[in-house]
Amino acid sequence: MKGIKFRLIVMNFLQFAVWGAYLTCMGTYLHSHGLASHIGIFYSIQGIVSIFMPALMGIIADRWIPAQKTLGLCHLISGAAMIGAAYYGLTMGDAVQFGPLFTLYSIGVAFYMPTLAISNSVAYNALDKAGLDTVKAFPPIRVFGTIGFICTMWIVDLLGFQRSAEQFAVSGGIGIILGLYAFTLPACPLNKADNTSFVEKLGLRAFALFKQKRMAFFFIFSMLLGVSLQITNSFANPYITHFENIPIYQNTFGVQHANILISLSQVSETLCILLIPFFLRRYGIKKVMLIAMFAWVLRFGFFGLGNPGAGVWLFVLSCIVYGVAFDFFNISGSLFVDKETDQGIRSSAQGLFFLMTNGIGATIGTLSAQAIVNHFVYNQAAAGATPEMLANGWQSAWFIFALYALVVAVVFAIVFKYKHNPEELKDKR
Repeated sequence: MKGIKFRLIVMNFLQFAVWGAYLTCMGTYLHSHGLASHIGIFYSIQGIVSIFMPALMGIIADRWIPAQKTLGLCHLISGAAMIGAAYYGLTMGDAVQFGPLFTLYSIGVAFYMPTLAISNSVAYNALDKAGLDTVKAFPPIRVFGTIGFICTMWIVDLLGFQRSAEQFAVSGGIGIILGLYAFTLPACPLNKADNTSFVEKLGLRAFALFKQKRMAFFFIFSMLLGVSLQITNSFANPYITHFENIPIYQNTFGVQHANILISLSQVSETLCILLIPFFLRRYGIKKVMLIAMFAWVLRFGFFGLGNPGAGVWLFVLSCIVYGVAFDFFNISGSLFVDKETDQGIRSSAQGLFFLMTNGIGATIGTLSAQAIVNHFVYNQAAAGATPEMLANGWQSAWFIFALYALVVAVVFAIVFKYKHNPEELKDKR
């Protein structure tokens, strides 16, 4: 087990480098090739497959194929599909069609999303075998995943692939490398006696928590806030790059390197993780969740007010508050679920939290955001609107997203009842 930390760092770096190659710039590629009205469905498929694929592949990894091999197979299939999407996109050029591209991309995403959980299982198993404390050893390893995400964002940007299907080739190539590498990782044991059902792994057993008023409100608001999760991933890059059609902005850094600008969000995310223990102990889950909700208001509002010229500082502020918006919601919410549920359904409750946020919430959010952007931007573009008019349309869309997050925050503050007990959290930790 010598050098296991470094080997897991490599795994995490590649794991998220696969995602970073296309997640924040795919919308710009679709927009540039006549598929702008389909951006929402391309991003929402991540939420749709997240409802069932992680549970399905998790059962396979637990019972039949060791987790490290399941991880490898998933990445090989996903990587091949992404390379297929790249080949199709590059071959067809501007004649690319929604159906074939979406099919290949969906296969890639369907087999990638389960690896987010499986890679954690592989890491935990390896650290346990090495006699290391996972609570202390894993977070510094996981940070390199975000670094990998940022690196491929920059690579795709600097190579000029933001508008090209070559971004899928970068993702697929890294996925193939990781798929082969995964087979060299320490073996994970099978548990054929595990009687956990597919329904339980989906978190459906935890639906009994809806009988508790406070938990019901928490999961409902988790879904409502989950609506915000993929909106900027879907539309921030197309929004920033659209300013190239306005002469005073076309040569600005933001327009030329939107991915690098957006990568500040991931840097902020990495740093904000370190703030969560302090904020949870001092303010409690309700206030921390409210901070996250108001951070989403600022995230969207700053985008609406900013521009790549004199207003680029507002884009930077939007990226900075993203770390608070994302981490304070996802991580603190997960900790709250862990603290408030019985051990017997804890895993199912975490599955339910993921289902409500990254599954149902994110899917509704991206499809709804697409409808709003279509109305204010793409339909207007088809009607011959000027670039300046389209900029106003984008601004209206971002303000609607901000208003939605504000309404959710205000209602949550009124409806969700929770008395903070610092000692209880301290004991739990």
